[in-house]
Amino acid sequence: MKLQCEVEVVSRLLPTFGMRNRGRGTRAVLSVGRQEEKGCGAAGAHLPDGLYHQGQGWLQIQGECPLLITVGRVLHPWYLVYVTSDSNRLSPLSKQLQENIENLFSKFVSEGKATIRLREPAVDICLSKADVCNLKNFLSAVTLAHKGTDASPLPLSRLTPAKTSEIEKPRTRMIISCKKDYPLTKSFPYSLEHLQVSFCKLARMDMRMLCLKRLQKLDLSNNHIKKLPKTIGDLLCLQELSLHCNFLETFEVELCDSTWRKSLRSLDLSENKLKALPVQFCNFTELVSLKLDGNELVQLPFAVGKLSKLRFFSATKNKLPYLPNSFKMLALENLDLYGNPFSKANPMAPDILLKVPLTLLETASRATIGYRIPYGPQVIPKHLCQDLSVAKTCDCGGPCLSSFIQTIVVMNLHQVSQAVVLVDSMGGTEAPIICYFCSLTCYSMFLDKYLQSTRV
Repeated sequence: MKLQCEVEVVSRLLPTFGMRNRGRGTRAVLSVGRQEEKGCGAAGAHLPDGLYHQGQGWLQIQGECPLLITVGRVLHPWYLVYVTSDSNRLSPLSKQLQENIENLFSKFVSEGKATIRLREPAVDICLSKADVCNLKNFLSAVTLAHKGTDASPLPLSRLTPAKTSEIEKPRTRMIISCKKDYPLTKSFPYSLEHLQVSFCKLARMDMRMLCLKRLQKLDLSNNHIKKLPKTIGDLLCLQELSLHCNFLETFEVELCDSTWRKSLRSLDLSENKLKALPVQFCNFTELVSLKLDGNELVQLPFAVGKLSKLRFFSATKNKLPYLPNSFKMLALENLDLYGNPFSKANPMAPDILLKVPLTLLETASRATIGYRIPYGPQVIPKHLCQDLSVAKTCDCGGPCLSSFIQTIVVMNLHQVSQAVVLVDSMGGTEAPIICYFCSLTCYSMFLDKYLQSTRV
């Protein structure tokens, strides 16, 4: 019975001598084995270095010379042994288990943690980062060994050398910065949490990356990727994604509805060929950092104000003529919009799309949104659901669908960000923002305030 985990051996006598434990574990393979009561030996065997399990006994092979190995008689047949990556050998603390366990602490076994307290020597063997199912089985085997129960049904390894992968700490980080280092014949380590593949001229994302279920940070910058696979949203733990300097032309709507909505914290889409982002892009409500520099964006998603946790935003060198109305709802720490051809604001020349009297569809739509009436494709047609999801918001807070007055006004970007990079070479920190009004009354009230502010 074997268990791969991190092991920390804590002596209970250390406080007596005024000493403290180092406080960190070592990657190891912890095993429950059984020694034979009769001696057995083998002389002159040429075997490779490593740890072996023969029958119900453990052997250690080291060195190139022939070695005589003997398993001697013991009083207690079941014992505990572990191998670490530092020594690759039997630990001197390998001890019998029968009637030698003072206590088993398994309160946090669901988190992959447990502690085995031995009577002799007076040590606590602290286990962590173990597979929960394997840990429960292992503790069951330890309990049987302590009670002296016949545990012959438990699986024991045959005569095979201990694998390096069993005692090495799983690899969590891999950085590939040139094409010659890219793995073509072998898969990526399943344990990766951070993967960077840059300057490898990838035309598409390697589907083997989709198997990395623990991946938290993925950097595919400086490649030739034109389109992302829809299944990339299956990376449940992904928090940071960098696609800087690729050839992306679209951002898939399916990704906006994936599990990334709750996991993604940082997204870098700079230096691509994006012309627009889907309306559903604002589903990434956990985003803290967003980079859209060096694209061909002609507008930002109209509901960008829903990104309430966004703190760092940059969209330099795009083709933005103005900012959406919801932009003023953001609360940023740093904002950079340099190099956009912002149009000149002219509140006195509005675009009037107001229909008087309002159509029945407009009236019903405003009432549905205003009174927060639940709706869905099972209640109303799907195209009406889409129309309601992109409804505009008047300055008074009321909704408007297709009947409104719109105009462009100037907003000082310091209203939404603590630090603002200059918008142009003239030292300005103002940008045009589009505003909507649901009625002539709302527009008239806005116009009065605007005229009063200009007179002052």
